[in-house]
Amino acid sequence: MKVVVDFDLCQSHGLCTQAAPEIFEIRDDGFLYILNETPDDSMKKKLETAVRECPTGAIKLEA
Repeated sequence: MKVVVDFDLCQSHGLCTQAAPEIFEIRDDGFLYILNETPDDSMKKKLETAVRECPTGAIKLEA
């Protein structure tokens, strides 16, 4: 599984960091960073929540 973020859509609301803090981080510069683009399947449920809760639809999961 691969985490993909469309940074043109991302507005750094931070809901993904709450859903999956092991994967997403908003740094002092105000931008979102992906800490692990290819997490193992144990993170799937948290990532699905992050995708669902993203208000701009910027996050996608690829097989």
